[in-house]
Amino acid sequence: MPDNDRDLKSRPDPDALLALAERGRRGKLTVFLGAAPGVGKTYAMLTRARRLKEEGGDIVIGLVETHGRGETAALLEGLEVLPRREVLHNGRTLHEFDLDAALARRPRVILVDELAHTNFGESRHPKRYQDIEELVDAGIDVWTALNIQHLESLSDVVAQIAGVPVRERVPDTVLNRADDVLLVDLPPAELIERLKEGKVYLPDSAKRAADRFFRLGNLTALRELALRRTADRVDDQMVDYLRQNAIEGPWGAAERLLVCIGPDALSEKVVRTASRLASGLNADWLVVSVERADGEAESSGAMRQLDETFRLAEQLGAETRRIIGNDFVEEILKLARREHATQIVIGTRRHRFPLRLFRRSLPDALAAQAAGIAIHLVTDGSA
Repeated sequence: MPDNDRDLKSRPDPDALLALAERGRRGKLTVFLGAAPGVGKTYAMLTRARRLKEEGGDIVIGLVETHGRGETAALLEGLEVLPRREVLHNGRTLHEFDLDAALARRPRVILVDELAHTNFGESRHPKRYQDIEELVDAGIDVWTALNIQHLESLSDVVAQIAGVPVRERVPDTVLNRADDVLLVDLPPAELIERLKEGKVYLPDSAKRAADRFFRLGNLTALRELALRRTADRVDDQMVDYLRQNAIEGPWGAAERLLVCIGPDALSEKVVRTASRLASGLNADWLVVSVERADGEAESSGAMRQLDETFRLAEQLGAETRRIIGNDFVEEILKLARREHATQIVIGTRRHRFPLRLFRRSLPDALAAQAAGIAIHLVTDGSA
């Protein structure tokens, strides 16, 4: 391999480096994630805050909701707490987080509880996660808490599991951009016991919660969602590190699929098969087509078919990409290693007699060179 080609392959991903530089100018967002109320997210935040305060750190409580839990409220003693802002809502006086006071105080770290909260009154932002984004953009580190049911992509799943609609939602991009996601976990049986002991809600609220939400099956399902999402976030951080440091894949900690399609009828089957495979493996997947730089343009009908296949892939949750190159094998493998793919999914047609006697098919060529990457073949079913 020429030295200049080797140098190009060993360079860090420029997009990953740019993202790293942008994060360096912002504050850090830490999300304490839990399966349900009462697992101890706020308690964990305050315990950590007290430890940082004892070490001389500049930390402030912007807003914390104790929900009447005495052991949580006790952790506030000795910590600086910003006054809340009074707002009038439906004839009632409510107390909201004061974003301007937090920006004026400008601590190194601030705690702002309940990420999914909807702001009342005349607030600059309708949602608390937008307040937190402004703090982070101003260079302030923020610690916050979130229950898994409030994540936008999971709200319909949670509504089906728990039988109650999720009204307050947070876009997945907020969690994806977090610098750290710390899982605060508690076995469902222990959480139900805490509820019975009055350590989650006040008595009236606790009874309603036990009847509707805090059932063993519900909590077990929510716990699994929280565990999976935390694992996904850790995997994303691992891939970012690999890209920033020009470490080529595949990296087998989690499955990642690269799906190759073209302007043909088989590609729809390839995409649907890859979607089921990605779902079963809980894997990210990228659908890609390669167009020859020196070849003739495809017909309008073929391009329409390719566009429809890309739309199907996006509807099924895939990322899509189109690349141009003359060596299909080289382009596919280069992308696979850059994206740390563990499997390549590609279509192949079955024939009655052995073909490609003088040159190998694309799947065969990929299999010969894709060291460490599995090749998953999807056939058209023809004899």
